[in-house]
Amino acid sequence: MIAPALAGSLPSIEAFCRTYEAGSFTAAARALSVTPQATSRSVARLEHALGVTLFRRTTRSLAPTEHGRRYYALCVQALSLLAAGERDLASGRALVEGRVRISAPTTYGHHRLLPILGVFRDRYPGVRVEVNVTNRNVDFVRDGHDLAIRMGTIQDKTLVARKLGDFPLGVYASPSYLSRHGAPRSPEDLSEHACVAFLMPSSGRVLPWTFHPAPRNFVPDAPYTCSDDALGVIGLSRAGVGLVQMYDFLVEEDVARGSLVEVLTPFRGASRPFSLIHPRGTVLPPAARVLKEFVLSDARERQAPHVAR
Repeated sequence: MIAPALAGSLPSIEAFCRTYEAGSFTAAARALSVTPQATSRSVARLEHALGVTLFRRTTRSLAPTEHGRRYYALCVQALSLLAAGERDLASGRALVEGRVRISAPTTYGHHRLLPILGVFRDRYPGVRVEVNVTNRNVDFVRDGHDLAIRMGTIQDKTLVARKLGDFPLGVYASPSYLSRHGAPRSPEDLSEHACVAFLMPSSGRVLPWTFHPAPRNFVPDAPYTCSDDALGVIGLSRAGVGLVQMYDFLVEEDVARGSLVEVLTPFRGASRPFSLIHPRGTVLPPAARVLKEFVLSDARERQAPHVAR
């Protein structure tokens, strides 16, 4: 274990090793693509953490001390072990084999899951993935799926659910629709507008629209509805049929192109969750485990505030 005083000092150790090998801060900085001052400061921080002097410095030369020579030998051994560990992990990762079956709704499936499976294939070439893109709730036993992604809060206690994130919703319409009918100013105005609604596969009922501050729901009396594929309501709205409430991540390209425009922005803030689920009490095979962790890792990166998407 790295001593607490050295936690987070691996960049300083690298700066020290490069300086030892190159014989100067300038040459080491060139190899590290940083400034000589930054390299010198990194080594100084390491010396302070260790409580020893690693280099004797003069205006013309830089030479390792006895402490520096001993520490460099230890660092070479430690870095060699780290590199070997990374190779072992990468090798073990590549050796994961088997088939995994995952079901995902059309929304998350087309716009989140399918685009990342190329990277997954490169990382785990021995894993075969069968993707079932459907809005129907699967029966894990009957359908033989290992994993599934589903919208909404998971109440079923027989399932293990890992949330992939809460996804905000907005109301959108085409410029042609807005030019003919104007834009609603509040959710109450929606009763005077044409809306495009999605029919829930579990019940056949219209999926309610939700607004901030919650709870504030609206069930549209929609002249046009779409079932099975939630992406169909976006196509209808894009064609000028009416307003649609949809996840922001599904229409960001339409908004960028100008084919859809957001309305009712003061009332946005409502969201719905997506979760990755699998049966409780079952042991996932290795192929399913690595896909599960890969999908969760991608979701965490997307939800992180510093990640631009």
